[in-house]
Amino acid sequence: MQNQTSPLLPLLADVPVIPVLEFQSVDEALHVSEALVTGGLPLLEITLRTPVALEAIKAVAAALPQACVGAGTVLTVEQLHAVRDAGAQFAVSPGLTPSLAEGAQGAGISLLPGVATASEAMLALEAGFTFLKFFPAQAAGGVPMLKSLGGPLPQLRFCPTGGIDVALAPTYLALPNVVCVGGSWVVPKDAVAGKDWGHIRSLAEQARALRSKG
Repeated sequence: MQNQTSPLLPLLADVPVIPVLEFQSVDEALHVSEALVTGGLPLLEITLRTPVALEAIKAVAAALPQACVGAGTVLTVEQLHAVRDAGAQFAVSPGLTPSLAEGAQGAGISLLPGVATASEAMLALEAGFTFLKFFPAQAAGGVPMLKSLGGPLPQLRFCPTGGIDVALAPTYLALPNVVCVGGSWVVPKDAVAGKDWGHIRSLAEQARALRSKG
């Protein structure tokens, strides 16, 4: 069992937002990632939702050693190994299956598994995970749900993701069991289409400045 503190937690001490990224090309991945890291968001979740995702992870990890590159939408143990081999330092899954929980032990990469209910959170805790993704955050009950989970499960910490924007983020970050939030608002599609990397950097700076609890 991986019943230990996630190595991601120290990296998130002053980083309140993990950008959730979906890239259409490696060139796009490099430009966007550089803008985000320069803006103060060094933890990047590159989702496995496009054909170039693995190549993008490999390229960004090599080009930006100061970044902590992660892979999102990891569903299987095979994908977990593939993203690790591509250079990802952490993996994020929308949920947690018994095979993924078992495969994550000793895999050489940190897994941030997703949960949406108290039962799922308990199963993740039983498997040794204490830092969890709360997904889909807004649809699964949002801030009230996380407050409710904090009572019976005080040992758990969360990264809520799904439906969160810059206006909602501070409310989540104010919760004692929330470490950070995941969001795609820092990379608007129109900014990517217009190659406005400066705007993305500014949004990253704004996100970095969001206040979490002390």
